[in-house]
Amino acid sequence: MPHARIYWEGSGNPAGTAVLYLHGGPGSSLGSGGYRSLHNPRLFYTIGIDQRGCGRSTPAAQDDPGHLHLNTTQTLIADIEAVRTSLGISRWIVTGISWGSTLAMAYTLRHPDRVIGLAMAAVTTTSRAEVDWITGGVGRFCPESLARFSRDALAVAGERTVEAYARRLAGEDRTDALAAAGAWLQWESAVAALEPGAPAGPRFDGERSLVTFALLTTRYWAQDGFLPGEAAILARVRELDGIPARLIHGRRDVGSPVGTAWELHRHWPSSRLTVIEDEGHVGPKALAALGAAVEQLRGAEPAPPVGFDHGQIL
Repeated sequence: MPHARIYWEGSGNPAGTAVLYLHGGPGSSLGSGGYRSLHNPRLFYTIGIDQRGCGRSTPAAQDDPGHLHLNTTQTLIADIEAVRTSLGISRWIVTGISWGSTLAMAYTLRHPDRVIGLAMAAVTTTSRAEVDWITGGVGRFCPESLARFSRDALAVAGERTVEAYARRLAGEDRTDALAAAGAWLQWESAVAALEPGAPAGPRFDGERSLVTFALLTTRYWAQDGFLPGEAAILARVRELDGIPARLIHGRRDVGSPVGTAWELHRHWPSSRLTVIEDEGHVGPKALAALGAAVEQLRGAEPAPPVGFDHGQIL
């Protein structure tokens, strides 16, 4: 879409095996770039993308309400393809964390011939059931936080909690949008705190990054990841068979339970599931396993010549 500028950055060896990294959220961005350290820079060329409307991609979703309707899973897939084409990459290993795993699978379903294999941690499909759990069901572990979260949604009759937050965050009243973003962050922090050793919640540079994150997260969650019904990943998972995949999930992930990864693995014979027994939603062991999975997917290809690259905007 011509109005959007998509930020990408490359690190490692441009002559090496290409690896695409898809961040979580939606709306979290590449952050400080810690993902770059997951892969051997001599063997891999790692591409990171700030997804449409967040991070260093412009315009920010909250500044572009007239085009918010274009921010969907389908346009993100088109953005990924535009980056791949511009870089002249024929095939790559696709990785993703949390929401990034949903996007990785959706991309692969659309372009299976472009994917060498998939490596994903904190595996989600952004289904209605998963969203209803993380915005309601998980509240049985923190009922007082759920009561506050539900009350602060200011939902109208017949509106799901996540839909109320999505409506307000996309509304013209930016003061109300900021209040909704603050309430959303409180809830995410409460859920994250249920995991032993977990941080209090996501961190943001300021109000703008917080509102961007909450706006895009609620938008996608309220729409079942823009993958409804027969388009849902679990409904199509058998189409992924034959593509090697490594699914990595923490046993103690309360907000996104391991059951989703298990169901995918059960219907995807070419996948392998690794459960990290003592971690929640993406810890250091899961990240190490993700790096190892990419090494496995690369196989025994000879080491490429050495090169370098840096961040670009497409």
